[in-house]
Amino acid sequence: MNNLADFWNSIKSILYQLPKIEPSDVIEIILIAVVIYQLIKWLRGTRAWSLFKGLVVLFAIYIFAMMFNLSTILWLFANTLSVGIIAVIIVFQPELRRALEQLGRRNIFKSISFLDDHSSLTDRITSESIYEIIQATEDMSKVKTGALIVLEQSVILDEYERTGIPVDAIISTQMLLNIFEHNTPLHDGSIIIRDNRILAATCYLPLSDNMSLSKSLGTRHRAAVGITEVSDAMVIIVSEETGFISMAIGGNLIRNVDSDYLKNKLLYAQKKNEDVKKFKIWKGRKKNAQKNN
Repeated sequence: MNNLADFWNSIKSILYQLPKIEPSDVIEIILIAVVIYQLIKWLRGTRAWSLFKGLVVLFAIYIFAMMFNLSTILWLFANTLSVGIIAVIIVFQPELRRALEQLGRRNIFKSISFLDDHSSLTDRITSESIYEIIQATEDMSKVKTGALIVLEQSVILDEYERTGIPVDAIISTQMLLNIFEHNTPLHDGSIIIRDNRILAATCYLPLSDNMSLSKSLGTRHRAAVGITEVSDAMVIIVSEETGFISMAIGGNLIRNVDSDYLKNKLLYAQKKNEDVKKFKIWKGRKKNAQKNN
């Protein structure tokens, strides 16, 4: 009994030593949690998400160095931290500015809803849309009509969408052929596709500075590689000179592909998004079942 009493006395002494939590502390914790949640939610929709994951890895290395007292690594972290923060601000200045603009435009109370996750469950592309894209690509290839089709994935391409002309049309072979037809107002530049809709046409994309790309490639192919270097988008290119179909993924250009290759790649992207959707729905149903129980 004495041992049990001593144990409870030790627990009480530890609890008494803890700082007293005031209502203001609870409010601060909630506000900080909301800010961190919104920051991570915003990062997942930009190319800065890759940087964030890299920073997490560096933080893990820093903790490891502290645990084992690796003085050289700790010295490097201490002397490069301030420079690194300034470099991050400079490199991602457009994203930071856009984030502040969005914060000023949006409804804050609506945006802090943790349950509003329907936008992340939308289908990126259907089998019907894939068929229409492949059919249009084949038709344009036969007559050597240049085309640049960007299929958005998880990284949102709003900044490039704004450089073009809004279309907001259903994906169809006829629509794609009309957009890229020679000497039409919308044929120059690229189109951006999101959630089975053609968002905009004549969009300007960043050009790749990859020196390993063939010098024979024109602006269309370099723009396709450039957008896949800063996002996870998939891009289909039809050459105006040769009629060859190419595809850009992850900063790589696959030249002279056939319709079967395009179909497999697009169906794989469709299946991947459907798997993510099913997992999120299952996870949500599991949470609801646990609450009901």
